[in-house]
Amino acid sequence: MEDSDKKTEVVLLACGSFNPITNMHLRLFELAKDYFHETGKYKVIKGIISPVGDAYKKKGLISANHRVTMAKLATKNSDWVEVDDWESSQSEWLETLKVLRYHHQKLLSPDPTNSLQNAVPLTKPGRKRKQEPNRHDPVKKKNQSPDIKSVPQVKLLCGSDMLESFGIPNLWKLEDITEIVENHGLVCISRAGNSVQKFIYESDILWRHKNNIHLVEEWITNDISSTKIRRALRRGQSIRYLVPDVVQAYIEKNNLYSPESEDRNAGVVLAPLQKHASDSKN
Repeated sequence: MEDSDKKTEVVLLACGSFNPITNMHLRLFELAKDYFHETGKYKVIKGIISPVGDAYKKKGLISANHRVTMAKLATKNSDWVEVDDWESSQSEWLETLKVLRYHHQKLLSPDPTNSLQNAVPLTKPGRKRKQEPNRHDPVKKKNQSPDIKSVPQVKLLCGSDMLESFGIPNLWKLEDITEIVENHGLVCISRAGNSVQKFIYESDILWRHKNNIHLVEEWITNDISSTKIRRALRRGQSIRYLVPDVVQAYIEKNNLYSPESEDRNAGVVLAPLQKHASDSKN
């Protein structure tokens, strides 16, 4: 038990559209959990799925209500992965960093009044937040020195496509990328032979914090994607064994994906591109 107490507790947070959630999304959590436990240094205590809100404006994005419901159905039998609808219930699109801050803050002070206002950076100077230096104090474990291991680390779980999206102009703010990799950390699931390491090497920010980026190789190739699922549904093809049975049943019952739904937000600029492009002009 002593060895177990020394391990750093980790919460895995996956943000994205989940349009719809697939078996691949669920596998990411299992792969990451295996990776951390095999290091002998970490203990994964929770996985969180946080579907993006409707304000993200991605083409073909169906309502958050349906996407959250499907994710909850998919994780109903999991004893450690859960769905959080805080991000999806916001009226405006939120940067991924703010979602990470929110969940970090929630671990520090599990208070229902928690809000985005509390979700401040971990170490940004000049913030009026006197209790920040003692942020490791409100922890259930007793008789433990307030070191970095006493509070679970919230790490962003993603696929190689999200990591490589850091290079798309105006999709991410550089300061957000820096804070994500510096203060939280990334867990990137990539296929063997993928060019993720080369992408990290070519990015000064990612290279500087490469020790906080965990690359997990996916040896059992899984090429399922939400895009391919939607395409199959539009063509009347089976998606069985690609998504959990309960998700397939929900999609069929509600007739969720069609050529019409795929045209939703067509021609609309993605929320982060709108926001960051306008910010750069100001």
